[in-house]
Amino acid sequence: MTNRLAPLALGVLLAAGPAAADLVFPDLSYRTGPFAAGGVPFSDGYQDYFTLVNERDGGIGGVKARVPECETAYNTEKGVECYEATKGDGALIYQPLSTGITYQLIPKVEADHIPLHTMGYGRTSAANGKVFEWVFNYPANYWDGASVIVKYLMDENGGSLEGKKITLLYHNSAYGKEPIPTLEALSKKHGFKLTLIPVDSPGQSQKSQWLQIRRERPDVVVMWGWGVMNQVAIQEAANINFPMDHFIGNWWAGAEHDVAPAGMAADGYKALNMNRVVDYPVFADIRSHVIDKGLAAGDGSYVGSVLYTRGMYAAMLAVEAAKTAQEMTGTAQIDAAMMRDGMEHLEMTDARMEALGMPGIGPEFTVSCADHGGSGMAIVQQWNAAEKTWVPLTDFIAPDAEVIAPLIEADSKAFAAENGIAPRCD
Repeated sequence: MTNRLAPLALGVLLAAGPAAADLVFPDLSYRTGPFAAGGVPFSDGYQDYFTLVNERDGGIGGVKARVPECETAYNTEKGVECYEATKGDGALIYQPLSTGITYQLIPKVEADHIPLHTMGYGRTSAANGKVFEWVFNYPANYWDGASVIVKYLMDENGGSLEGKKITLLYHNSAYGKEPIPTLEALSKKHGFKLTLIPVDSPGQSQKSQWLQIRRERPDVVVMWGWGVMNQVAIQEAANINFPMDHFIGNWWAGAEHDVAPAGMAADGYKALNMNRVVDYPVFADIRSHVIDKGLAAGDGSYVGSVLYTRGMYAAMLAVEAAKTAQEMTGTAQIDAAMMRDGMEHLEMTDARMEALGMPGIGPEFTVSCADHGGSGMAIVQQWNAAEKTWVPLTDFIAPDAEVIAPLIEADSKAFAAENGIAPRCD
């Protein structure tokens, strides 16, 4: 990487400098409302990792991280209010964990020059860094996820989905609608029939949707759900005896709280995951440096769960991008523009993840000026209800770039034309 100082040289430089202000990473969380079951563990993992870095490592490059939390309740208007209330505090990056909030923040961060990281959610075409200079969605996006599901299903069906019936059960929001263009394109390519069934938020009533599914008897149901919608859908699937091993969710429909309420009836349900869930060495550090000291964001009960791990992973990527920015600039006191540059030069290798106590948590990937999307890879996991654990069925599967790349190019070009953005990087 060009313009990077050796870590030792950076350490000497930072030690010799004046005391620096905190590095600020706002947490637009939601611990209330129908989506709190997902928001709480993610936020706990996100905040606990920054606390770990402060307690164990003395901060990032010798500067402490500060994580002001602002409750959005997964409400777009509140999310924007939280952004406006915290951006003037030296915010380096935003991770709102909401596609609706993301869509509203994209023009704001472009104007305010603060990077936005929508890890596995948000506007998919933001993977095109030529158009979306301040938005990143590595290591994967929704269209990647839809493609990975189809590739997995093809493998499970002897390499062909010709004539199969696939139903998309989706949250009737910007989030839930994101995979539709990809699945429609893949339907044409592979010859399967796609049926779209929306579920209005928050998704507590799905009787009519599952009556339709029982009537049409699809070969596979793919779920793009979140929060209480997932729990209700899995219970309704069990009620009509839909085979759980033919029911697969995306990576926001594959956490413990999604399946646990249905008990043994959820056994065999499948879902994507953008990160592996194992007992990483870093969890022992979090317990000793954070939880045992009474510094945890929550009560510590979510450590090791799917969404706690993903929140920790998101924080780790932010910390590593901040370190990259510090090394590039030779200063610990980075600003949002420097943070953006660090994100755009981030390199996540197996060796780096292992050194951080998270070996194999995600695939290797490199971010660049043109590519803000990462590898796009995901695994498929299956719920073992008896053991109450997610069992990985695959290694990381790569998406179908032949289908996804043109969709991203077309959508991002349209956005650029609508907003007078001149593509960069060339």
